[in-house]
Amino acid sequence: MFQVKGDLLYKCHNCSLSLPFAKFLEIMDPILYKEFKMEKFKENNSTKKKRPSIDMRKVKRVVSATPKFKVDPLRNLQKIDDLNTSHPAREYLLNRKVPTDSLYFAESFKEWTNSVKPGSFEDVTRDESRIIIPFRDQDGNCFGFQGRSLSSNGLRYITILLEERTKIYGLDTIDPTKRVYVTEGPFDSMFLDNAIAMAGADVSSCPELSDLDLVFVYDNEPRNAQITDRIQKQIKAGNCVTIWPREVTQKDINDMVLAGHNVQHIVDTNSYKGLKSTLKFNDWKK
Repeated sequence: MFQVKGDLLYKCHNCSLSLPFAKFLEIMDPILYKEFKMEKFKENNSTKKKRPSIDMRKVKRVVSATPKFKVDPLRNLQKIDDLNTSHPAREYLLNRKVPTDSLYFAESFKEWTNSVKPGSFEDVTRDESRIIIPFRDQDGNCFGFQGRSLSSNGLRYITILLEERTKIYGLDTIDPTKRVYVTEGPFDSMFLDNAIAMAGADVSSCPELSDLDLVFVYDNEPRNAQITDRIQKQIKAGNCVTIWPREVTQKDINDMVLAGHNVQHIVDTNSYKGLKSTLKFNDWKK
């Protein structure tokens, strides 16, 4: 820890990591960091300009501790965009017109999952390759992922959480000041502006989404009891929902895109709330 122009900097001579003191303190001791921020706040709001006072004994204790920095769990995976265009995973996504820039590939899904979250799978003898869909928070940190199988047999999706979080995809890409579209699966969310995916989660349990302007976009399956129940639940809660028009026959957004539909326009012109959503819903599920 040393000073440069009156500011403290942290430097690790093993890995060459360099951080401002405040960032280093936030990583190493969040409680002490809050004290530091409070002193900084008092300084900025006082008439006398003076540096924030902080107990240097605490600083010395923190500096002498072994740093623990977050490690990206995806660091050993290949990005889909780095695969050959004839690779089965990349070929599948390109044929489905799914954006690939944020996706990865795991040759041995279970073995790799156990390397980032030990004990996830007891038996890895019948392993398989999967497309990896990362779940990231607003800061871009990966807190979980979904593995999408390339096979038509077995489980199509397997979701793994690395920490206790709501299973929401896309938190790192949305603008909370604008309308946010909520789809069922990550792939579908990639075809809409400012969208997230529920991935089987209850959005109401996600504090990051409270007080946002949400539009719930479910699959176009009026005979599916689970989907109709979910739509009805959102309508009763006073939320905005998309009710697909009759001329759209495809079941999900990806299929609609492949059929040539302008999905963003359809969603924007067929989303309702209140009494109108109830009327449109009842007509749709006939």
